[in-house]
Amino acid sequence: MGETPHDEAATGRHGEERSNPSPEGGGAQGPTPWGVVFRRSPVATLLATGLGSGFSPFAPGTAGSLLGLAITELLVAASGTLAAWLFAVASAVVGIWAAGRAAAGRGVEDPGEVVIDEVAGQAIALAMLHSALPAAARAGPTWGLVFAAFFLFRLLDVVKPGPVGRLEELPGGLGVMADDLLAGAIAGAVVAGAALAL
Repeated sequence: MGETPHDEAATGRHGEERSNPSPEGGGAQGPTPWGVVFRRSPVATLLATGLGSGFSPFAPGTAGSLLGLAITELLVAASGTLAAWLFAVASAVVGIWAAGRAAAGRGVEDPGEVVIDEVAGQAIALAMLHSALPAAARAGPTWGLVFAAFFLFRLLDVVKPGPVGRLEELPGGLGVMADDLLAGAIAGAVVAGAALAL
């Protein structure tokens, strides 16, 4: 959900693996190996880990955000802002299911390798930015604002101010996703406002 947990990929949300006993997961025996989780739920696990980007040995949360940035910008360039919004909404909705499945299978409340939340949050921030840009600017991406959206989202995801952090306490996949979705919306609103002011 944020850089602090994801950059300690083996330790979960708050620096330690928080067991979430379930029929699927490891529970008191420790986390279920990812190979087992993948065999049980291959599609959910692949999506939840951001097509494997969550297994990055360095900054997996940032790797997930970069994946979201790359996909969103490619969609905007190829098909326009609507495609970016469709991707953002789809990744958010599917992410709740996939993150919940992966977390339950792993037996950990919020595994560090689950980065679909970063993908979706970054996509929301960029979709909001591109909606605010004039058509001429969208045709040639304003990269300064794109990277501002990236860095602001990462900052909010790490710091988790106010309600962003509180959303982590929601249950299941919703708790994995919700704080990043709000962080993405805040970052998007800020950079969209900056774009309109330019």
